[in-house]
Amino acid sequence: MTSPSFVFQRANLETCAQAADIVVVIDVLRAFSTAAYAFAAGAERILLVSTVDEALALKQRLPHALIVGEVNGFSVPGFDFCNSPSQIVGQDLRGRTLIQRTTAGTQGVVRAQRARHILATAFCTARATAMYLHRFSGHTITFVITGQRAEGGGEEDAVCADYIEALLRGENPSPGSFIQRVRESSTARKFLALGSPDFPPSDLDYCTAVDRFDFAMVVNREGDLFVLRAVAPLIQG
Repeated sequence: MTSPSFVFQRANLETCAQAADIVVVIDVLRAFSTAAYAFAAGAERILLVSTVDEALALKQRLPHALIVGEVNGFSVPGFDFCNSPSQIVGQDLRGRTLIQRTTAGTQGVVRAQRARHILATAFCTARATAMYLHRFSGHTITFVITGQRAEGGGEEDAVCADYIEALLRGENPSPGSFIQRVRESSTARKFLALGSPDFPPSDLDYCTAVDRFDFAMVVNREGDLFVLRAVAPLIQG
């Protein structure tokens, strides 16, 4: 069988507003890893926002929702969870709506205003994301490397993009070398050095569990909301 053909592009938080067609927003450490574990715990939908004030205001509209997120990686007063898979694992989130605000991942989604379709991903949903993207053969796919800054960083997100690209080219890459690159990234090193309860070392294990989940995470605009849902890649059109 012939592999689908794509045009691949890269963007960051400063340039993703110009990205059109298919946009895949990547945040491995940790926004979209956290989101994936929330869906695995039963969450129905995640509402993605840009600011702390937006998150708190949305909570007023939806008082039964839970807020997850951070500012520069650290927990926020009034939020229910930090942006940490370790805090999500073991929770019963069946049927719950979450509101997520992060410094990198959610910013990439809300800034991608020109995109026809938006997906969010990390390593734990990478293969399912690639499976979902097969329906867009012939299209341009822009990977948003949300951790990239002028001063550097974002290696872990770029590595995830490399892995998904390889899958879309019909390759079957071994995850080991990709995960080693994540663990050697500047973000991971900083993560381990902080020694803060908001950065538990177990998060690195959760965030490098490659292809752990069999769903993609798709964003839709619903009124004024960016709504993220888990989608089975083979049965949704």
